[in-house]
Amino acid sequence: MNDTRPAKYTHGHHESVLRSHQRRTAEDSAAYLLPYLEPGSSVLDIGCGPGTITADLAARVAPGPVKAVDQSTDVLTVARTEVQQRDLSNVTFASADVHHLDFPDDAFDVVHAHQVLQHVANPVHALREMKRVCRPGGIVAARDADYAGFIWFPRLPALDLWLDLYEKAARANGGEPDAGRRLLSWALEAGFEDITPTGSVWCYATPATREWWGGMWADRILCSSVARQLLDSGLASAKQLEEIADAWRNWVAAQDGWLSMPHGEILCRA
Repeated sequence: MNDTRPAKYTHGHHESVLRSHQRRTAEDSAAYLLPYLEPGSSVLDIGCGPGTITADLAARVAPGPVKAVDQSTDVLTVARTEVQQRDLSNVTFASADVHHLDFPDDAFDVVHAHQVLQHVANPVHALREMKRVCRPGGIVAARDADYAGFIWFPRLPALDLWLDLYEKAARANGGEPDAGRRLLSWALEAGFEDITPTGSVWCYATPATREWWGGMWADRILCSSVARQLLDSGLASAKQLEEIADAWRNWVAAQDGWLSMPHGEILCRA
């Protein structure tokens, strides 16, 4: 885990991926951090994606400055639109790699990363960089899913295949899809001493949330970068991906359909 080159982002930025990310809010994705945010605090939001969480954080710390960064310049354009639509004037944007943050030491009160460390080549080095740019006594916060902990019902065999294929694709790209359980270990290795580890769960079991999650993945497994990678690498056939998409649609239609997604969280004092 000495590589600090950017890992390939497994999901890509297909519409189905952005549809997922644009649903996220600070309340459902960063609740563990919110009690520590104060008006006037400066925030670095790493891997901001389409900017919905960023905008929520910016509204809470205004007039404090928020710097939102992502490796994808295309998705930064989406994030700028989100912030503009919400009439927030305290957010600026830049392209950045978490392994090599182009900011001075002690630059921010809060450094935040949601669903980022699972995708990087060296999460320990990334956390050291996050610590470096955080002021002494400030907060470094990270939250990541743990794919091996996903639970769903009904237990459709094609969804077992989906999980296996996704984890193989993510690891082939240099990431760790079961990052949630490793956050505390990575933070300790990065040199943090004052760490509050927590966990939380996303749950999709209502008709609306099943339609959103299952419909999104039915599209994503056929059209996104994940699909292209699985096909190009020979890990899956087009027929298998169609079977997975059908399984997601069947799960959506099941009145007793249920899925939970566990997350690890760390809140570290720099």
